[in-house]
Amino acid sequence: MAVSGFEGFEKRLELHFFGDDPAIFPLGLRKIDFESIQQVLEAVQCTVVSAVGNSYFDAYVLSESSLFVYPTKIIIKTCGTTQLLKSIDPMIHYAYNLGLTLCSCRYTRGSFIFPKSQPFPHTSFKDEVSYLEDTIPSNLSYRKASIMPSKSSSHSWHVFTANDGSHNHSHMPYDNDIFTIEICMTELDPILARKFFRRAGDGKTGDSAGKEMTELTGINEINPHALICDFAFDPCGYSMNGMDGDWYSTIHVTPEDGFSYASFECVASINDDIVHVLRKVVQIFRPGTMSISTTWNEYNHEIWTNMAKLVEPLGLKCRSCVMDQFISAGDVVFQTFTTRRKSIPCSTTKIKP
Repeated sequence: MAVSGFEGFEKRLELHFFGDDPAIFPLGLRKIDFESIQQVLEAVQCTVVSAVGNSYFDAYVLSESSLFVYPTKIIIKTCGTTQLLKSIDPMIHYAYNLGLTLCSCRYTRGSFIFPKSQPFPHTSFKDEVSYLEDTIPSNLSYRKASIMPSKSSSHSWHVFTANDGSHNHSHMPYDNDIFTIEICMTELDPILARKFFRRAGDGKTGDSAGKEMTELTGINEINPHALICDFAFDPCGYSMNGMDGDWYSTIHVTPEDGFSYASFECVASINDDIVHVLRKVVQIFRPGTMSISTTWNEYNHEIWTNMAKLVEPLGLKCRSCVMDQFISAGDVVFQTFTTRRKSIPCSTTKIKP
């Protein structure tokens, strides 16, 4: 095992289910009891540290990142050396017992800071894809794996999708005007990163210290309408989940010098004030490098060009931009930004099938 720091880059898994019995839909996967949730997480090697729910979904802050459970959808993000893909089998099992069948799967991640520290099946993207191919059911016959590169660094975006090819199910994750943004940031401003360290012997719980960090850093101002469930780790680190109706947001911070990392993810609409969101996120962390992965159901040239324009006044230049399409699973644009002076034109490169 390589000597390393904590791996901030998350692995992200999104599973969608459907069922023939309308009676299951009001709660669906939310009927899974907490003990079963814990068993799923035990396979991944993480635990629940805080939780909150509303009328649409349940949100769990984990010892390594987050879990969101909707009636027919689950999103789980885990960092460190967790074995995220080992959650698939138990989730399919519990869903099946509720009369739900898996109909789509999406797995994404960035490039690990400490790849040699990762256990199987996360030892390489090839190993991850092989594991996914062997684990997901055969009805998910439309499958694609893609590594979306950056022109300016070794950081790449890894995407695997599998689905049953149907556009008729209500599980489709993205309407044409709704998209998901995943932001990964490294080389955080050291002074700002210090705000995510706890004082020794502060006498606070993880929840109370988390609330203090949320207010101190301005995270509560990103979306003032969101219900926030936050947690501060000891001696450092921070996680939060936000709930705004049926939309979620989440932040995770690994603030240590040498391998500092922060992530922000949310669902947004083209009608939202994404300028405000991006500005606040960048101001809170002031990263030296940043990537934005945007996923939506129908490719929108204006969205990604606006992303580059919005970020530039914040001191970050777009270095590369690549787009790829996934059958019945949306289009993805992956952009990278740095604070370096030399700028590379941000023109979209489409990955060949």
